[in-house]
Amino acid sequence: MGAKREVELKLELAKAGQQKLKGAPAPDGFAVEPAVTRALRSIYFDTPDRALRKAKWSLRVRRIGRKWVQTVKAGTGVTGGMSRPREAEVEVAGPAPDLTLILEPLMREGLWQLIDGQPLEPIFETAMRRTIRIFTRESDGSTIEMALDAGEIVAGERRQPLFEAELELKSGDPAALFVLAGRLPALANARFSRLSKAGRGYALAADERHEAGPVNATEASLAADMAMGPAFRAILLSCMDQIAGNRDAVLDSDDPEGPHQLRVGLRRLRSALKVHHPLLDPDTRRDLDAAARDLALAAGELRDLDVLVEEIVEPAMAVARLGPDTALLDDDGLARNVETARLAARRALREQLSGPAVNELLFRLGALAYGTGWRNDGDGPSAAATTVGAFAVEALEKRWKSAARLAVRMDELTLEERHDLRKELKKLRYAVEFFRSAFSARKAKPFLARLKALQDVFGYLNDVVMAGKLAGMIAAVDAKPPVETTLAAGFVLGWHEARAAHAFENARTLWDETKRARRFWRG
Repeated sequence: MGAKREVELKLELAKAGQQKLKGAPAPDGFAVEPAVTRALRSIYFDTPDRALRKAKWSLRVRRIGRKWVQTVKAGTGVTGGMSRPREAEVEVAGPAPDLTLILEPLMREGLWQLIDGQPLEPIFETAMRRTIRIFTRESDGSTIEMALDAGEIVAGERRQPLFEAELELKSGDPAALFVLAGRLPALANARFSRLSKAGRGYALAADERHEAGPVNATEASLAADMAMGPAFRAILLSCMDQIAGNRDAVLDSDDPEGPHQLRVGLRRLRSALKVHHPLLDPDTRRDLDAAARDLALAAGELRDLDVLVEEIVEPAMAVARLGPDTALLDDDGLARNVETARLAARRALREQLSGPAVNELLFRLGALAYGTGWRNDGDGPSAAATTVGAFAVEALEKRWKSAARLAVRMDELTLEERHDLRKELKKLRYAVEFFRSAFSARKAKPFLARLKALQDVFGYLNDVVMAGKLAGMIAAVDAKPPVETTLAAGFVLGWHEARAAHAFENARTLWDETKRARRFWRG
């Protein structure tokens, strides 16, 4: 059998959720065949130096009934819950690989090069009971296989349970994967997988702990002559990956970077929807933006309090402790008040992230990435006919003008207008990051560096505004706080306001430099 390209959506869910999926009726717009359950034993092989793992390939031999099937996959990473590996399968005689039987030349030669004469050895096994359900979308005949795997991964003496749902497109429209997922209530709280079974098995064999950590944005690789359809898909999948990964980070850890990167992912998404609005159905864009805004507000409340603790209160009080009047300032009382508010914000965010809102957004974004929700009224540019280069020039120019209209009056701006300028600079930065790979790196890099520096200054100025909320925060916890606590809050505010005056002078200088810098997208 030759190599083919799989399109899979991988989700982790509890055992109870799996049981619901096994008997769930077909949702509206889909038909389903009777479920079939069978036992699967898979043995994964690699070289002693794990050459396949390093190259993101996998080689397994799986027992299916009385047959043994060998599978080679290239590109086993998972992004936004989506996996798109190249795959070659062939029946073999027994529980050992036979590379001579791989018919697809590129897969066979690529595997031989990676192995480079080394012996292959079994690394781990998976033992699963797999329930297969085949769904067909009635409108276009798109066929999706849902595989519900319940079992364990075994590596030597180590064992790890696994409950997973994989939705694989067998034929038709990839958007149907996300449409189906969104209509199955049992998947409303499932988590997007960040590792394939091979990834989990290798981690178990090496005794590596894979806790959900913060996920930074990944840059889509675009070309100037690329059509906007696949370009926007790559940008959306990058946003989805950041949002899904940091949802897990917030739920599993108190690391402040989790809510920060979650808010960044949601802001990047909103900017992507804004920048690409000429290509999108207006109602679809408006609904998705509203859902992302609601989640961003919840993440922002916790992130603002993290910043207040770590970048506003703690640096100021460190200076205060060196002064002669330390006894007059109750920094412990101030810290307790702020921490009370932070714990409440973390609980509220986790409650929201544990509900169905995140997956509802992610499933709709996945469908949008593959074309459901594009403008088709003829009033806007065509995603198929418009190239990245042409679209990016117009989009970046528009974002630049929006920021420049406010920045030219920098000395006259009110606090609210400064906040608006900060948001416009952020939108410009995200747009630059979306499209910069389509331009000369030598020209884009200096402009982006200046823009980041300018945005950092305005970010600090916005954080100082947060310090002004300390008094109200203290009063919300304690109607009659000790005077030393109130004095500590006043010291923090005064210290940062003095520094903010200097920072604003720096912002003016940075804007002048940015304004003089060549806009790399012109010419």
